[in-house]
Amino acid sequence: MQQKFANELISNEGRKYAYQCAIDAGYEKDRARVTASELMNPNKYPLVVKYIGELREEYQKKYGVTYERHIAELGKIRQDALKKGAWSAAVNAEVARGKAAGLYVEQKIIKTGKLEDLTTEQLEDKMRNIMKEYSSIINVTPDPEEIKEDTQQQKRIPKSTKQKQETPEKDKEEDPSKPN
Repeated sequence: MQQKFANELISNEGRKYAYQCAIDAGYEKDRARVTASELMNPNKYPLVVKYIGELREEYQKKYGVTYERHIAELGKIRQDALKKGAWSAAVNAEVARGKAAGLYVEQKIIKTGKLEDLTTEQLEDKMRNIMKEYSSIINVTPDPEEIKEDTQQQKRIPKSTKQKQETPEKDKEEDPSKPN
């Protein structure tokens, strides 16, 4: 019964409590909690505890997650999904493989304040700092003069004009060649 208890405990780890494994192994229901506790106590049952440890190691070797096994399994999932035409599942599996391989870096930057509250000079300084700090991951390096010109053009358009441009009147006939 002790071996059966150990097998039940390890094969159902995380799904059953130890006292439930004791009941399933054949121990009395009314003493199951005490019996399970005693069987897992190295002072009372050192051989049972040793056997449980050996089983645990065996299960970890058999079912454990290693980098290689994880990547290979995700690759199999992707291939199966592609065969079935489940493109979304295939993409998700490939993204998961990329994350596991460290190809994706997830960053969260929390800042307070609004960009609208900054002056033009402060915005330009921030843009220069961002371009300098992240130049290794930014593929495009815009011309600083273009940034300045764009900023000045944005200043010239009054807010009321911007709002009118965003919501054209229904009565006006729209010209398809002009952007909204």
